[in-house]
Amino acid sequence: MARITTPLTNTEVKQAKPKDKEYNLVDGDGLMLRVKPNGSKLWLFNYYRPYTKKRANIGFGKYPEVTLAQARSKRKDARTLLAENVDPKAHRTEQEQQNKEAIENTFGVVAQKWFELKLTQVKEETANHAWRGLERHVLPTLSNVPLDTIKPKTVITLLTPIANKGSLETVKRLCRNINEVMRLGVAQGIIEVNYLADVTKLFPAAKKTNMATIKPERLPELLSAIRESTILRTTRCLVLWQLHTMTRPIEAATARWEDIDLENKVWVIPADRMKMKKPHTIPLTEQTLELLNTIRSMSDGKEYLFTNHRDPTRHANSQSVNMALKRMGFAGELVSHGLRALASTTLNEQGFDPDVIEAALAHVDKNEVRRAYNRAEYLERRRKLMYWWSDHIEQAQTGQFNKSNKGLKAIS
Repeated sequence: MARITTPLTNTEVKQAKPKDKEYNLVDGDGLMLRVKPNGSKLWLFNYYRPYTKKRANIGFGKYPEVTLAQARSKRKDARTLLAENVDPKAHRTEQEQQNKEAIENTFGVVAQKWFELKLTQVKEETANHAWRGLERHVLPTLSNVPLDTIKPKTVITLLTPIANKGSLETVKRLCRNINEVMRLGVAQGIIEVNYLADVTKLFPAAKKTNMATIKPERLPELLSAIRESTILRTTRCLVLWQLHTMTRPIEAATARWEDIDLENKVWVIPADRMKMKKPHTIPLTEQTLELLNTIRSMSDGKEYLFTNHRDPTRHANSQSVNMALKRMGFAGELVSHGLRALASTTLNEQGFDPDVIEAALAHVDKNEVRRAYNRAEYLERRRKLMYWWSDHIEQAQTGQFNKSNKGLKAIS
């Protein structure tokens, strides 16, 4: 005759006292309360494992944190799993692992890994700019969201308000960076598919706009504004240095004394500081050498030519020239990057060899053969171009333009 087990009552469970040895109070159908000598009470479920039919125990938690009713509910769930040949203990371990992975593999965690990787691939300033964009627009919402639960609708809802403000370029960059994070998740095996791959197609493309610049005939106006402005002396020198050398804002702002070769009259910018990741040699003219003497009186002994006015150990802000141009009245007409366009337009109008101009601007030549051809001669042609450009700037200070083609003849 089958043994009949009387179910436990709440009173029995509550009043169960510890003994010298641990003992069990049986509720039936595999559920029991184990009372230990130290007085702790633990719910256990005893069952036969599917297939192997070996006995096993699984804990349901401590009493009174887990009540009798709750323990019975857990037993019912376990019996349901057993009916489907699922081991409750193995099932719980799997769930715990999935929960752990969900916590460890959130968008925020993977984004941090992406940022650390980004720092090894691009300039630090570029990586930091990308990270700030995620911090501002994405991470407040997605930081704690498991990567495998992020779907296009989530990101569309997140980015639509930004697109509605007209910040389409920002949306484009965010889509690109979000996708890079998701692709890293695929590479790590966290997710199998990146469902956000085409989300950027749902937003209008940003309209391409050229960097604001002025016409060549307004160069004397610009030089007059620079001369009469009340901007910091360091910033004034930075504007002139960028104008003469035709460099990008960040390249000019981060110029280092160790990269200046006075003996050969060149400034060699290392590859890691260039946009195209290739070293760039800039011939120094008499005007830029004279400018160096002025700069040296302000930053001699420092690492950078142009130091930050708040922290002399750091380089100047790459946006300093932009802010200075606005103060000089060129807001909306000229940006610092537009100084390069001003030089390019002037030199092209004067009939200089376009290849030499492109080389002076550090644009990558797609023709590998042409890029490798006679580097020494090419540098000398660029040196003559730079001399013409500096002379042109100097003459423009008096309102007189060098309109002759002496530059063309020298370069040809």
